Amino acid sequence: MIIRKRLTAGVCVLLATLAAGLGTALPAAADEPPTAASPKVELVLDVSGSMRTRDIDGESRMSAAKQAFNDVLDAVPDEVELGIRTLGADYPGDDRKTGCKDTEQLYPVGPLDRTEAKTAVATLAPTGWTPIGPALLGAADDLEGGDATRRIVLITDGEDTCGPLDPCEVARDIAARGIHLVIDTLGLVPNAKIRQQLTCIAEATGGTYTAVQHTDELSGRVKQLVDRAAEPVITPVATEGAGSCSAAPELKAGLYTDRQEIGKHRWYRVDVLPGQELRASVSVSADRAVNDDYGVLLRALTTHGREIVRGSESGTGRTDAVSTGLRYPRSGQDTPDDTDVKPAAESVCLQLANSFSAPASVKTTPGMPVELTIDLVDAPDEAADVAAFGLGRGWWLLGAMVLTGLAAGLLSGWISRRRVAVWRTN
Repeated sequence: MIIRKRLTAGVCVLLATLAAGLGTALPAAADEPPTAASPKVELVLDVSGSMRTRDIDGESRMSAAKQAFNDVLDAVPDEVELGIRTLGADYPGDDRKTGCKDTEQLYPVGPLDRTEAKTAVATLAPTGWTPIGPALLGAADDLEGGDATRRIVLITDGEDTCGPLDPCEVARDIAARGIHLVIDTLGLVPNAKIRQQLTCIAEATGGTYTAVQHTDELSGRVKQLVDRAAEPVITPVATEGAGSCSAAPELKAGLYTDRQEIGKHRWYRVDVLPGQELRASVSVSADRAVNDDYGVLLRALTTHGREIVRGSESGTGRTDAVSTGLRYPRSGQDTPDDTDVKPAAESVCLQLANSFSAPASVKTTPGMPVELTIDLVDAPDEAADVAAFGLGRGWWLLGAMVLTGLAAGLLSGWISRRRVAVWRTN
């Protein structure tokens, strides 16, 4: 009996201890931060009759889209919930009213079963109309609920054929819902009207428009957009560059947007401390019909107008955005430890120039969209050497060239005189 009582008491103590431990563990679990909601993406694919056209790498537009989808589905990040919606996939007839309702969700938004999604895409065949507006409304409904980031990626080869429901107005209505849904558009045909409509849809929600004419371009761009959905959202800050460095806005590290008219310059300023490296990049989007052969130039200058470094890029009418960048590492300057003197920042002027041109019928205002990224990081150890031989220390290069030219001139003159002397002797 004594042993049984002792065992019973021991079991009670053990149960009480476990209960106390569980009681203290539960509040701790409740204090853990909630898991972030999975980002949601829906791919909206045009399956209208025009997708039969064979003009993408010798294959039909539909074949290129299927191949790109297979590449994308293999690369979707695990944390992304992805769905697929089609437009024009089922009704082959001529009745406009019926054809303009032809949009359905092919694969629901959620955790991805790659095999199932690929099988669903493989069954698609170019069929009917192009109801872009109704498809966008359906995709917005598919992505409703929760606080996750939302993105629609629309791939199409034509304009909406189901007016008067304007897909651009549909995009504005979606943006007005305040659900932070971004629509990116990809056009498979380099047509001015298609570009205009798809650009309007994208800009209404803060998205991007891209023209693609090759399968690898399509898969690469869609992968990039899906990956972007999984990344933290960075809201760009609107700024307005000035006509001169003295009046330029001072920018900190961050992402900025602006507008630049064709052939005009924009100026910005950045303060760079000793030991820091300035990294600046810029993209200018050709959101209107422009002539072939254009370029973008980004220069870093001192406040006195001396060029430090530059970056440039050119295009020939095959892209919708031109990007370039530059790096300027500023060498460190030691400050005595026993002083409170802070190292002086160098004010660097950034000049953005472009060489776009356009037909007289094209509007020049508002200017073309500009995206400017500024970053300030610790300069590498060799910053002093890089700065000494870069464009910012051009006097070294100029001196070397002068000395080389002088030596070459003297040598050439001496050889000529020797030849003349030998000729006269003979």
